[in-house]
Amino acid sequence: MEMFLDWRSVGSLIATIMVFRTAMRDFIPPEAEQLLRRLLARLAAAFRPPTATILIDEADGAAIGATNDLYDAAQLYLGARCLATAPAVRLYKPRQASRAIASLPDAHTANDTWKGITVKWTSTARPADRGGSPYNVYGGGRGPSGCGDHRSLELQFPRQHREFVHDSYIPHVIDEATRMRLTSRERRLYTNRAAAPGEDHHRLWTSHAFSHPSTFDTLAVDPALREEIRADLLRFASRREHYARVGRAWKRGYLLHGPPGTGKTSLVAAIANLLEFDVYDLELTTVPTNSHLRRLLISTTPKSVVVVEDIDCSLDLSDRRKNRGGIVDEDSNNNAQLAMLSPGPGAIGRESISLSGVLNFVDGLWSSCVGERLMIFTTNHPERLDPALLRPGRMDRKIELGYCSPAALRLLAKNYLGVGEEPDDDQDRDTVNGLMAQAEGVLAADVRITPADIGEVFMGCDGAGASAALRKLVGELGRRRDTPAVDAMQPIECIDSGDDGVRHAESETGLN
Repeated sequence: MEMFLDWRSVGSLIATIMVFRTAMRDFIPPEAEQLLRRLLARLAAAFRPPTATILIDEADGAAIGATNDLYDAAQLYLGARCLATAPAVRLYKPRQASRAIASLPDAHTANDTWKGITVKWTSTARPADRGGSPYNVYGGGRGPSGCGDHRSLELQFPRQHREFVHDSYIPHVIDEATRMRLTSRERRLYTNRAAAPGEDHHRLWTSHAFSHPSTFDTLAVDPALREEIRADLLRFASRREHYARVGRAWKRGYLLHGPPGTGKTSLVAAIANLLEFDVYDLELTTVPTNSHLRRLLISTTPKSVVVVEDIDCSLDLSDRRKNRGGIVDEDSNNNAQLAMLSPGPGAIGRESISLSGVLNFVDGLWSSCVGERLMIFTTNHPERLDPALLRPGRMDRKIELGYCSPAALRLLAKNYLGVGEEPDDDQDRDTVNGLMAQAEGVLAADVRITPADIGEVFMGCDGAGASAALRKLVGELGRRRDTPAVDAMQPIECIDSGDDGVRHAESETGLN
């Protein structure tokens, strides 16, 4: 009977609530209902401990173009530590990466507990206000993956633990993210996005995993030059205190010049592999203004190589002395050589990249914003560049990569053909040595051929044996010696070595 009375009481309570709710809807004005709801919400909040919130934006709002390192560190930390309890995760596997990377999706939360304090992380995103910039000649559509959104993380925690979060928890997140980056270091190759001058979006670079196989041991350059470059790079990487003591930004510039196919790009990759630096491949033809160029610079990270390939083809940075009849006006840098970029219709008459902008990019005040960085320019025609770009402090070293030398040939033969390792028999050793001697003799006679051309010869004879590959190379060298004006190789069939090995090469090339 008591149970029956109890259930009747519950039923009466529910009925009373429903009547009260109906009365509120029918007799209380909407304004009064909203006020009552706010009062009830405040009353409920009074029984909960007060909370504090920290907002972490994806980009630094004070410096458009600079990403927020704390945001990246927090996403990395959450992906490894906190997303096991999250209701949803975002997974992304970069190409050639060993495993997927987790991050917190938009409008989702994850909890983390450290030293007995529980905090809540929330990922948010809001559409970017693109505005109606008169310079935006590319249109106002969003890029891939919602690149028009401004993302941020909200960190909520009990207010009484504010000092703990600021002084201990956030440094803990940064330290853990740094440790994870070091243990799973994946170097990246970045390239700048094409952007209109009025676009202020912070994602200025797109990236892919960098896995170029070139090393200093495989470079087909003069051994003395190779070791000199290696020593200079290692000295630069270890002299942070020296640069600070002498009052210079921790950066170094290299100009790589020489004919096409002499290994400029391979040297860049070998430098990045030696120092374990990321690579930023800067395409100047997609940069609309000097200010955008500065934004690209400050958005790079330390331990990086900024590369501008074929700079003489990207901008008109020619020698002003030749353009002005031998007169150099050193005070006219700010007005020199307005660039040639025209990203689209309607861009005529607006600001564009100038020589002054490039000089400031290389060695101006903005260049000191990011330390431990190499700046490498490549060109096939260094004589076309203005001397102001080539002076020390901007291009600290000029490295000429020329045609293949006998020493470089020996390295190429070792890498491609295994020459120098133990051959199958003495006869094959004599054949290979004879062909190598002939090839080195022709190179010493100043016959011009690039390492890329020799590599193509050897690649075309893959599997035919070292003798066949060297015989084909000797034939190509002989043809270039007899016709010095030849620029491109003619197809020559690989011929396996016979009983009279060297005699075959002599009869084909006419070499003595």
